[in-house]
Amino acid sequence: MGRRLHRVAVLVLEGAKPLDVGIPAQVFTTRASMPYEVRVCGAAPGLVAGGDGLSYHVADGLDALGWADIVFIPGYRFPDREDPPDAVLAALVAARDRGARLAAISTGAFALAATGLLDGKRATTHWHYTRKLAAKHPLVQVDENVLFVDEGTVLTSAGAASGIDLCLHILRGDLGVAASNHAARRLVAAPYRSGGQAQYVPRSVPEPLGERFAATREWALHRLGEPLTLGALARHAAVSPRTFSRRFAEDTGYTPMQWVMRARVDMARELLERSERSIEQIAADVGLGTGANLRQHFQHILGTTPSEYRRTFAQGE
Repeated sequence: MGRRLHRVAVLVLEGAKPLDVGIPAQVFTTRASMPYEVRVCGAAPGLVAGGDGLSYHVADGLDALGWADIVFIPGYRFPDREDPPDAVLAALVAARDRGARLAAISTGAFALAATGLLDGKRATTHWHYTRKLAAKHPLVQVDENVLFVDEGTVLTSAGAASGIDLCLHILRGDLGVAASNHAARRLVAAPYRSGGQAQYVPRSVPEPLGERFAATREWALHRLGEPLTLGALARHAAVSPRTFSRRFAEDTGYTPMQWVMRARVDMARELLERSERSIEQIAADVGLGTGANLRQHFQHILGTTPSEYRRTFAQGE
């Protein structure tokens, strides 16, 4: 009680895409499970012409960027033609210098790159614009094969749907995996997709195994406490282990067993947050056997220990 809400500003630029604007505004909307306050702003208060036949009436101007802890920059049309106004770029730099995180969705990466804050850093944007971003901002290390990139104070994501992945990634870091999974269920979204997962790019030959592999991942999530081998996963998907491994990596950004390990660590995270079970009990529950094994994988994947994670994210504090 009395804890300050995390402050989120959504910066609407000329030509803003409606889905890109709506994602952070909806994900971080204030509710009991979400200690955030959201302001939608523009270069100035008033009407902002958007893309796709919509316009936006924003209550706040650039002063909201000085208020925010996180600033989202939604994608906008024709980002390679002209940079946002100098006042917008200066306000973004000032927000970052003050300690705010800046998160671009889709072509919002062009505005972020125009500030110079992405120079020398990895970044991504919608696959249709990755080459244009690299050409316009050659000092940015553009990665066209990922859903999002987290460089600490600056984050970028690919097309609109990956903006949901980026928001859930931020939630996981701020509030823990239970809150992120709760938000994912509310959004009817995948609770976790790797930032390293490849973007969807049109293929010349359709590959119809997506639903089958999704069903296998769901099947595995309900059996994390049991032995899960590559052979068992491939049998469930009714393909060869070789085909399963290749396609699974394309779909998720991980090998099957890397994905299983991360799913087990995620389940352990939620148990650490929501239960008082011992680390040894949790290790057994999630299929990692011993507390020492859980600690090893926790440290490798998250850079912390189960005990430290529990102190940070346990409910009821």
